[in-house]
Amino acid sequence: MTANTPDFPMLDLAAFQAADPEGRAAIAAEVDRICRETGFLAVTGHGVPTDVIAALWSHARAFFAQTPEAKHKVAPTPGGPYGYLGPGTEALAKSRGEDTPPDLKESFNGGPAAIPPGETDPDALAFCYAPTPFPALPGFKDAWRSYYAEMEALAARIMEVFAVALKLPADHFAPYITTPISGMRALNYPAQDKTPEENQLRAGAHTDYGSLTILLPEPGSRGLEILTPEGNWKGIPPVDGAFVINIGDLMALWTGGRWTSTLHRVVTPPDWATKTRMSIAYFHQPNWHAEVKPLSGPASEAVTSGPYLMSKFAAANG
Repeated sequence: MTANTPDFPMLDLAAFQAADPEGRAAIAAEVDRICRETGFLAVTGHGVPTDVIAALWSHARAFFAQTPEAKHKVAPTPGGPYGYLGPGTEALAKSRGEDTPPDLKESFNGGPAAIPPGETDPDALAFCYAPTPFPALPGFKDAWRSYYAEMEALAARIMEVFAVALKLPADHFAPYITTPISGMRALNYPAQDKTPEENQLRAGAHTDYGSLTILLPEPGSRGLEILTPEGNWKGIPPVDGAFVINIGDLMALWTGGRWTSTLHRVVTPPDWATKTRMSIAYFHQPNWHAEVKPLSGPASEAVTSGPYLMSKFAAANG
């Protein structure tokens, strides 16, 4: 079922998949309401093996525990999307034109495991299908690839829920996501040994670019906030055993503005300033060549998935 906890709406994906058509429609209607209001909810019953999750947590911690010199060995190529980004290299609020100090975080970023047969678009090959420069840590690549594959499958199941929520056939989005160009990042927010600069956050206020994001916050951590329809910042607590999902700008466009891509940020609660905080985010993005047209509204707003993502990336990193 889909339920509203005192803190956060939740979707039980296993219950949706087991329900009859009437039950699915009822759950999907609640998902539609949530996506019209904030686009953020927690997903339980997801079926992602706990050992796959635990392995990536372990290897991500080992990666971030290395020296800066070791981590920078897998820094991105100039203009490339994948590899290690150190503290002070990204300010997410700039993607909205807001000039802020750099975010207080570091990350490791990776992309698809394989290039689709017959793909020849030079931009696709140079950008989304660029190789991920994995660190030479035993087991890291395997743990990363296993988790990424689980996220790709989970995203496809969530897109089925979205289709039903929009009163479309459950497989409506399937042709668009056969070879998604999704990115994934492990994020580390180091403990802070000095007072941040004015307007400096762990992650500045931003919206995500793609169809949906699947976030795994570190258990017990705090700091993720969303901007509510009333204009207030609201903390999103981790839910044990659940992923936090939110829709991105592309899904807002796809639904003709029916659903909202909500501003969110990561702040530092005073009692967390001296603690390291981690999360893993999977950014689902349709196939490079997928043409995304609004389900309602002007067809002139149609975009092609890959070039659209490139333009968003360039705006945030220009």
